[in-house]
Amino acid sequence: MASCRGGCRFWTSGHARFWCRWCPRLHTREVVAAAHYPPRGRRGVGSALSRSARWNRVDDYLTEAAAHVSVLVQVETVEAVAAASEIAAVDGVDGVFVGPSDLAASMGLIGQQTHPDVMAAVHSALTDVKAGGVPAGVNAFDPAVADAYMQAGASFILVGADVAVLARASESLATRFIPGDDTARSSY
Repeated sequence: MASCRGGCRFWTSGHARFWCRWCPRLHTREVVAAAHYPPRGRRGVGSALSRSARWNRVDDYLTEAAAHVSVLVQVETVEAVAAASEIAAVDGVDGVFVGPSDLAASMGLIGQQTHPDVMAAVHSALTDVKAGGVPAGVNAFDPAVADAYMQAGASFILVGADVAVLARASESLATRFIPGDDTARSSY
């Protein structure tokens, strides 16, 4: 079992890409090992039950799977920001995603992901990860913040969430078709 919050369930379900939330540096090697089949890792060899092997219909799946697995880990705490370069340096980490909301909470600034101290910590993590040659990403639903992270060299930026997009579209329909519902809603 991976020590990263249920990660093994994803791999045995056949996922080729795994995003591990809140991955402290001490567990990063375990996460990478859980993503790969032996001899590199310890992922279970249930390819007949694996969606990524198309239920045992992909020739040479077990010997070729490593070429198709990617592991992204998240940096979401003050401690993880301090260790960002170490986390990115773990062999098998294909990318690092900085989570400003949980980072803000770990800094005692819950709900303030655009606070200058949080943004400085995000910039620090992005710089450290990219210096190791590993792609670094972040989420930023505020366009000005997304632009700032792009300028800071983020490799990828999550600028919207499916549930927020759905909510805004639903609100737009409600505003148009429900008379008198002019309630402005703010969220990300």
